[in-house]
Amino acid sequence: QTLEDQYSPSRWSPRLGRDIIVDAHLKATAAGTQRARASAQTALHVPYGDEDGERLDIYLPSDPSGTFPVLVYIHGGYWQSLSKEESGFAAPPLVSQGVAVVAVGYDTAPKGHMDAMVLQVRRSLAFLVQQYPGMRGVYLCGHSAGAHLAAMVLSTDWTEYGVVPDIKGAVLVSGVYDLEPILHTYVNDVLNMSQEVAQRNSPMLCVTPAGPAASACEVLVAVAQHDSPEFRRQSQEYGQALRAAGWSVSMLDLAGVDHFDIIEKLSEESYVLTQV
Repeated sequence: QTLEDQYSPSRWSPRLGRDIIVDAHLKATAAGTQRARASAQTALHVPYGDEDGERLDIYLPSDPSGTFPVLVYIHGGYWQSLSKEESGFAAPPLVSQGVAVVAVGYDTAPKGHMDAMVLQVRRSLAFLVQQYPGMRGVYLCGHSAGAHLAAMVLSTDWTEYGVVPDIKGAVLVSGVYDLEPILHTYVNDVLNMSQEVAQRNSPMLCVTPAGPAASACEVLVAVAQHDSPEFRRQSQEYGQALRAAGWSVSMLDLAGVDHFDIIEKLSEESYVLTQV
C-alpha cells in the first residue's frame, strides 16, 4: 500500500484533491495545446511509422531558413494515457523565440508495451533528423513517464538507426528511472511488465558512459517540491548515476509546484523551466 501511495502522484498535491487534479491537468494542457495550434504554423499528425500512435505534431517558428533548434516533448500519463493531442502547450513561448516544438505520439498501453514505446520514441528522433537536416540541435523534454522515455533515448545505440541525432540537452521532469518498484503497483496492471522487461527499460540500469557526443549534452533533472518521496529519490539517484558516468548534469528542485503544474507552467514565458 505504501508503494501504491508513493507512485500515485495525485495523492501528493496540496493544491487540488486527488480525484480532480488529473482532470484539471488534462484541461490545462489541452487548452494550452489548442492555443498553440491556433497561433503557430503547424504540421499535425505527421507519420514517422505505420502504427496508429506513430505521429508527430510539429510547431514551427517563422524562420524561413529552416535552421532552428528543436524541442522534442514526450508526454507522461504512466505509459497508458494522455497523447500528443494535449502536448503542444509548451510551444508558444518557444516558437516565438525561434525554436520548433515537436510533440511525440506513441502507442500507449494496453496496445503498446514498454519495449515498443521506447523503440517508437527512438525512431521518432531518427525520423526528425532525416526530415529536418537543418536542425540546430535537438533538446529532449519529458514529463513523468515521458521523462523515462527521454532518459531511454539518452542510452540509445544509434548505429542501429543509421543517424546520430545531435542531442544538445535533455530536461527530465518528475520522472521514473527505475521501473522495478512499478511492478508492485496498480500501474503495472495495464503495462503487464515482467521483471526482465522492467530491467531492460530502466534508465538507471542503462546509463552509458558519456562519449564525445554525450559530453556536449546538458541534462537537467527536475523534480517538484510536492512530488512523492519516491519520485524525488528516483530523480536524485538517476542524476547522480549520470554524473558518475561523466554526463553534464544539473539538478533542479522546484519549490511550490506538484507533479502536474511543474510541467503545465511551460506554457508561461517567465517560468524557470521555460527560461532554461
